[in-house]
Amino acid sequence: MADKREYRMEELAREAGITVRTLRFYRERKLIGPPRREGRIAWYDESHLNRLRTIAALLERGHTLSGIAELAEAFEHGRGVGDVLGLGTPTEEEPVRLTPEELAARFEGEVTPENLASAMELGYVGADGDEIVHISRRLLDVSSALVREGIPLAEVLATGARVREHAEALADLFADLVLRHAGRDDLTRLRPLARSVVEAELSLALDRRLQQAQRP
Repeated sequence: MADKREYRMEELAREAGITVRTLRFYRERKLIGPPRREGRIAWYDESHLNRLRTIAALLERGHTLSGIAELAEAFEHGRGVGDVLGLGTPTEEEPVRLTPEELAARFEGEVTPENLASAMELGYVGADGDEIVHISRRLLDVSSALVREGIPLAEVLATGARVREHAEALADLFADLVLRHAGRDDLTRLRPLARSVVEAELSLALDRRLQQAQRP
């Protein structure tokens, strides 16, 4: 297996397209992690280079260095991917791995430390090294679509928390029904029926809301 690539400070700055002075500044602001020390020599690796490229991408998208520092702190002290994906049960949802700049591109201008903390608290996202893992591609796609429609991400997340409460209650109803009349092993097999009922009832409820909205 090939050895892990490492860089001296001058080499890292050159690879990242920045000056050594800028690199020192980023280190002082703790925007990148500390290097590996070997005597008086500091060695940096690919994770440092990836972080520098992420910083450049976020700056290009209008984020300030202060905002990036806050995001990095929220990210590093947030939930790990094990907390998010450690469900211990089968799931139909597909997790998505994203770099910080890819997340910023999904939610243009809306990825703030507060929103990131809310998403972590909900269990939507977790940290895995220099990557972010979203627990559900469907939720990610819907959330970004709503933000593109002009709905603030903070309100999308707050609504998601309320939907979670109702979804938990619906799951309890279905699980109780199956456990009373079938068996524990049937929960997985019959879960598509529960999803169909919820989708149909939600569709009918939206029909009623649309009819109400169209009345003079």
